[in-house]
Amino acid sequence: MKQETVVIIVGGGPAGLATSACLNVRGIPNIVLEREDCSASLWKKRTYGRLKLHLAKQFCQLPHLSFPSDAPTFVPKDGFIQYLDDYTSHFNINPIYCRLVESASFDVTDEKWLVLAKNALSGAIENYVAKFLVVATGENSQGLIPEISGLDSFGGVAMHSSHYDNGQNFCDKDVLVVGSGNSGMEIAYDLADWDAKTSIVIRSPEKTFNICVHVLTKEMVRFGMKLLKFIPCDLVDSTVVMLSKFLHGNLAKYGLERPDKGPFLLKNMTGQSPVIDVGTLKMIKSGKIQVLPAVKRVDGDYVEFSNGIKKNFDAKVFATGYKSTVRTWLKDETSLFNEDGMPQKSRPNHWKGDDGLYCAGFSSSGLFGISKDAMNIAEDINFMPGKEKN
Repeated sequence: MKQETVVIIVGGGPAGLATSACLNVRGIPNIVLEREDCSASLWKKRTYGRLKLHLAKQFCQLPHLSFPSDAPTFVPKDGFIQYLDDYTSHFNINPIYCRLVESASFDVTDEKWLVLAKNALSGAIENYVAKFLVVATGENSQGLIPEISGLDSFGGVAMHSSHYDNGQNFCDKDVLVVGSGNSGMEIAYDLADWDAKTSIVIRSPEKTFNICVHVLTKEMVRFGMKLLKFIPCDLVDSTVVMLSKFLHGNLAKYGLERPDKGPFLLKNMTGQSPVIDVGTLKMIKSGKIQVLPAVKRVDGDYVEFSNGIKKNFDAKVFATGYKSTVRTWLKDETSLFNEDGMPQKSRPNHWKGDDGLYCAGFSSSGLFGISKDAMNIAEDINFMPGKEKN
């Protein structure tokens, strides 16, 4: 089987859907290849039930289609999934599902991208050819669990946060959450809310130093993003940090210290997001969630921490992030991605490589960044010589 088109998009998540929609609006033929049996599989299969968008809906909508006017300001998981399904239908996006891309390489003779994908249903290898290739598999392609001495000896439940739904099955059990980003803090809250005996590792796994991160509320972030339209970033950062200090106080004794740079400047420079508190801090301060130092090693059901304390756990949830997998299938390409499968160029020039290669969803800027990438790619391809339209 061989299919030829103008643009091949690898990945049917929000980045792939947004890119396909922008191309469809311009009448540029494209094919979306998705390894799962549905679009937006991360949202549909690998997110916990309590999840809501942490930014107001106007900062999370994809190009050319707003959220419904009656949607809540902070859209819950199910509402966002419905929005994505409506988006797919509205722009007549038809991903080809259950296609595992095994290789993608550029043919210098024909000046086209050759993509080999395995049909997970039939086992057949399929050939796709296009003038342009968009990598939309994103930064969160595969869950990452750190190497911890003795982890294999643990006999209880151990999972990455992408497999966590809710804490219903963990009532009265001792559960350790490793990781203090948004997922870790929210999962810890959910577990404690289900009456699990919850602990969270906040301090750095490499050192016993406190984690430097801003802890804000979603209302603070929304307020700050509105101010950024009219006020310089440094003044907005100062205002938001002042509000955080007033509300949360000194969090250093819990392992959380504020970075020197403000939350919006830090997000723009490094992609590091602030932690959006959903009630976790209140549970930490009351003792319902116990804060523990870095994990040193695991010995069966016991975990030894950097301060020498050992504690027994029934389950562990690793909210330790994700990694890109693009380097496992994108062959002989050096213009766009580094060895870790992330863009070599810094924003805002991260999205374009050589030979008609692009990426969407790799800017560490969430859905807002995805939308910008998709629009940039479609505009760039629209003015490329050799492009064909319907």
